This record gives sequence, structure tokens and C-alpha cells, in this order.
Amino acid sequence: MLSRIISGATYGVNAYLVEVETHIEKQLPSISIVGLPDNAVKESRERVTAAIKNCGYDFPTRKITVNLAPADIKKEGSSFDLPLAVGILASTEQVQHDVLSQYALVGELALDGTLRPIHGALPMALEVRKRKVRGFLVPKENAREAAMVDGVEVFPIASLKEAVEFLNADHQRLSPLRVDVRELLRQDQHYLADFSDVKGQENVKRALEVAAAGSHNIIMIGPPGSGKTMLAKRLPGILPPMSFEEALETTKIHSVCGALPPESALVATRPFRSPHHTISDAALVGGGTIPRPGEISLSHHGVLFLDELPEFARNVLEVLRQPLEDGHVTISRSRLSVDYPANFMLVCAMNPCPCGYYTDPNKECTCAPQAIQKYMSKVSGPLMDRIDLHIEVPAVKYKELSSKEQGERSESVRDRVMAARAIQSKRFQGRKGMYANADMQSKEIREFCKLDSDGEELLKMAITKLGLSARAYDRIQKVARTIADLAASPSIRPEHIGEAIQYRSLDRNLIV
Repeated sequence: MLSRIISGATYGVNAYLVEVETHIEKQLPSISIVGLPDNAVKESRERVTAAIKNCGYDFPTRKITVNLAPADIKKEGSSFDLPLAVGILASTEQVQHDVLSQYALVGELALDGTLRPIHGALPMALEVRKRKVRGFLVPKENAREAAMVDGVEVFPIASLKEAVEFLNADHQRLSPLRVDVRELLRQDQHYLADFSDVKGQENVKRALEVAAAGSHNIIMIGPPGSGKTMLAKRLPGILPPMSFEEALETTKIHSVCGALPPESALVATRPFRSPHHTISDAALVGGGTIPRPGEISLSHHGVLFLDELPEFARNVLEVLRQPLEDGHVTISRSRLSVDYPANFMLVCAMNPCPCGYYTDPNKECTCAPQAIQKYMSKVSGPLMDRIDLHIEVPAVKYKELSSKEQGERSESVRDRVMAARAIQSKRFQGRKGMYANADMQSKEIREFCKLDSDGEELLKMAITKLGLSARAYDRIQKVARTIADLAASPSIRPEHIGEAIQYRSLDRNLIV
């Protein structure tokens, strides 16, 4: 007899529905799974067999053929265990057929029949809603995550036996899980690290505020112990709170990667990713035999922090160039191509030289000029050109360290950032994919970054003396536009251009 079960699988950060067809016939006992299954899917035969028997159901001693449609897409993971088991039971009349078309099922089975969590429940729930399937049966651990999608009845299931009982009789008595999404988003939006913890460094705080207001990339250069890492970790706390749409998109990526924390249903705070400098290029941008999102995608709508920037391998840093421009990355393999979102703020920190004290007035640098040049050249010009703000972080003075005064709180800075973002949101209304000044292209720069004669002359002098590229010319204008927004100024004044030019330290002082 033939049965059909609706299930789901992920492709990139999205999902698609899979029809699990099960056919049983009177031949020598065997289980054959077709439809491009990977090893994890093939091994489900053993898990399903043990789970069915340990739950007290009859396992047919016949030939079982399972087809995963569409059959031309590679299927991976353990989420097909539950639909495969239910399909076998439905083919032997142990599960009613009339309700199978109304529900989608996913879940990994333990040998005793209990359900274990799977990856990608959120994008699967979105696809279930899109295809107008009535309900979605998921492991209990994934239920709150899937319930983020409005318009889908999500039922948390603990075991194969509970799923069978639900499909046979209890589907009218078991209530779907309900989650107050907006309240959950509001409660989870909090950051432990605060700007008030940082002593001194007011000029660096100002640069970070400008970066946050316009979603600009920033690099901090200073001696060891000057507070670069401490400042970077507090940057997400001054960014605007995530909207539900941003949280949903970010959660999809983390769900597919299995990076959601236990008992967490939504990524409600801006991601802050800080990979070690030994990371590979595939781990940073995504890839692998079966492509997976990398750190730049896990940083989507948040911050990617690269500490000790020159210590990263040159080839690893160079792969950042295209995602920084496009806001997404495409991973291509011989049989598939997937697109991952990667709209993030790049924050970097580095020492000015190998020993770290080239710019420190209190400690003597022991590095030879050639060593400093070699150290700085580890970061290529094209990559540095894509970083809008270069800020020097000096060593903190004792007077500032010992001060009892508390600095400005992140909440106050965030209010100013949100006010500037509100101006930008109104400015870019109706322009797809444009949310902040950093997203402006040449057309928008000409339209929104008009300079008066004084500002034009000042920018001309800076470009001529520093020998900046056309990209740096555009980025100075975008940063100046952000500074004007923070001042609630409709026009860009010369002082805004002057401050933006100051944020090009690597073009001025640190060239050996």
C-alpha cells in the first residue's frame, strides 16, 4: 500500500517541502530510500526500525521503498526520521490516511521512539505557511522557534507514539502552541555590556556612534590594552533594536546552522561574532562540500568583529571584499548554488606595529621600519578602502582610569543613533534594500550628499593630499551625511566633511 507524508528540508537559508512516499510490497524484507539521500538519511533506516518496534507497533517484514520527492535535490540531515516512520505505519494501516495531507512532520528519532530536535525548523515553518498546510508537527525543542511564524498551527511532539496518537484521534483535542512574538522580542532585547563601563576614549566612542548611525564599517588602531575589544563588544548595544522582520531573517540563518541557543526561539539582539584569526576562508564566508553559512552570514544585521586584523590569513581577508559591497554572498558548487545574506557591520582592531607601541607616546617602539611596513601591508589596500572610518585608540591615561565618574550609558547613545536612523529611513523610503547611509550607491550620493562650495573645496584638498581613491571619496561623503544626520542638519556643512576626513587615519599617519 502507498502512503504520502509531507515533510521539509532546507536549501541555503530557505526551505522546501518534501513528499515522503512509502510503498510496501510482498518481497524479501528490505528498506530502500531513493531521492538523493545523504548518509544521515540512509542511516535513518536503523533508527526508524528500532523506534517503531520499541513503541509497540508492528514493523512489516516486507520490501519497503521510500521516495523523497522532488528526487533531483540532495536531501540531508535526520529530520526525515519521523515522516519515514509514520509513512511505514500508514502503509500498514496503523495510522489514518485522511489527515496526512493536512500536516507536515519533521523530527529525528531516538531508538526508543522519542523525538530529538532538528535544524531549520523556522524556515520550514515559513514554507509550510506558504504552501497552506494546516499544521506542523515538530519536536518539542523546536516548537517555540516554529511558532514564530504566524498562520501555522505548530504542535510540539515528544515521541513517535505521541505523533501517531495525534494523527489517529487526538488532532482535535491537542491545542497548537501560541507565542506572543512581539512580547518575546521586547523581553529579549537587552545587552549586558554598556558604554558606561569604558573609561575615557571619548573620541573613539564618537566614531562608534557615527558608525552605528550610518551602519559604516570601522577599524580601530591602537596599542595593547587601550580598550579596542572592550569598545567593539559594546557596539551592538547602541545599534537600533531589531525589528521583527530582521529578527526573523537572522533567526533563519542561525536555525539552519544549529546555532540557536537552547530554549531560544528568536535571535532578538544584534549578533556579535568574533572569530579567531585562525579561521579559514570557507568558515568566514560560508562553504564546504554541502555549503553552510559562514561567520559573515551569522553576523547578518549585526557586527562582525575581527580582532588582531593583520594576524588573519591574507586570503581569508580578501574574500570579504565582495560581501562588503553587495550585502550577500553566493556559494557555488558543481551541482548547486546558494545565496546567503550578509548585511553586517565590519569592526576591526589592530596594533600599529608588531610590538604594538608605534603610536604610544609612553613606550618606545622596538620595530624596524621594514617590520612595520610588512605588518601594515598584511591588510590590503582594497579591503582598507572598504572601511569607512579609521580611528586611532590611544592608551588610557591614569587620570581617566582612576576617575569615579561614570561615562554616558549605551541607552543615551542609542537614542541619538535611532534618531539619525529615522531620518535615513524617511530619506530612503520606497528604495528597496536601502536602510542606512552606508547602503547608498553613486546615484543616491549625488542626490543626498550635495556639498556647498566650502565643503567641496575641503574635500578636494583632502583627496589631493592623501591620494584617496574614488571609493574613499564616496565613503567620506556618506560618513559626512551620517554626521549631519546626527546633528539633525538637512545639509552637509564643512565641519561635517572635516570630521569625516579625520576618520581616515590610515591614509594620513600610519603609512611608513
